Amino acid sequence: MLTLDKVYHAAYILRECARKTDLIAAPLLSEEHNLYLKTENLQVTGSFKLRGAYYKISQLSEDEKSRGIVACSAGNHAQGVAMAASRKGIPATICMPDSAPVMKVESTRRLGANVELVKGAYDDAHDRAVQLVDETGATFIHPYDDDCVIAGQATIGLEILDQLEDVEAIVVPIGGGGLISGISFAVKSLKPDVKIYGVQAAGAASMYNSFRAKERRVLDSVSTFADGIAVKNPGENTYEIISRYVDDIVCVSEDEIAAAILALIERQKLIAEGAGAVPVAAAMFHKLPIEGRKTVCIVSGGNIDVNILSRVITRGLIMTGRNINLTIELVDKPGQLQQVSEIVASCGANVVAVSYDHGDTNMAINSCFLKIALETLNSSQIDVIRQKLTEAGFRIVTERV
Repeated sequence: MLTLDKVYHAAYILRECARKTDLIAAPLLSEEHNLYLKTENLQVTGSFKLRGAYYKISQLSEDEKSRGIVACSAGNHAQGVAMAASRKGIPATICMPDSAPVMKVESTRRLGANVELVKGAYDDAHDRAVQLVDETGATFIHPYDDDCVIAGQATIGLEILDQLEDVEAIVVPIGGGGLISGISFAVKSLKPDVKIYGVQAAGAASMYNSFRAKERRVLDSVSTFADGIAVKNPGENTYEIISRYVDDIVCVSEDEIAAAILALIERQKLIAEGAGAVPVAAAMFHKLPIEGRKTVCIVSGGNIDVNILSRVITRGLIMTGRNINLTIELVDKPGQLQQVSEIVASCGANVVAVSYDHGDTNMAINSCFLKIALETLNSSQIDVIRQKLTEAGFRIVTERV
């Protein structure tokens, strides 16, 4: 049974390994909202998952410890389990999807766990972990659908109430539902008026669908770069807790997640992985009724692969109108490029690449296509550039981001 006593006990146990992460004001993320960030991306192992994993393992019997530990994870739970098992001297095998970021896989190995990569998504890794438990008799450490794990995650709710007494809303990422189950249980038990909102990636909306249908719904597949919340099968216990304590669940797109990651980097100097950025994305793109409310967004983790981060930054720049490629039809005569460049410069944008195409069969014989890549301030600046080019007699053939 999940109880407040268990949550407080988890908070006591976690003093030996977990940070009480900072709660920081984030006025630069949105002018319309009064946002705060709970920086679990700065937690030990870079994610909130250490809390639930450590508390669960601390409560195992000597017999359970002697049989070793098996877990499944897309990466963050894996690192939490590996660290806790290492501290307790327990051998651990962790099944991870072969699509998990290399950084998370290597970090898990460095923390002392044996990693088995499984073809497919998180749920496939879960199935393999269950098989190993049946074969070896090891103790299974579930990443979210376990009362001790949920109690560990719930300690974040206690910290928020201590750090911001007049908090009015908390926005939480959802994968399997362990984090929001714990936070919503703890916060609603102590301050029922606080609104709790969940956010999922649109390509992995299992709990969103379940919440709307009022019954658990399992997805056939998931598609999101937010690997930490790419879960096809929502938890049974977590679904029940969410149904009782969570006020609403919304979804955000991949582009919106990318824009939120970029905003956190530029405006708050914080690195967030996709799962950690979805609450901020929901706030930035007005998915929730939080205007004027003191709202805490849980930045649940910062373990993002550097290669993915570079792509995400590019996508975020595109999403916020910072990059665009234009193809402009020109009469092939001297001075045309100079005129285009002067228009772009007068608008305050920067040309970063230029190329000519004389061979397209769709153009007139005496024409050419000028392709330019621009760095811009925002979408409004792009609109001004487009308008001035058109007024000068240039025809924009295509534009792509």
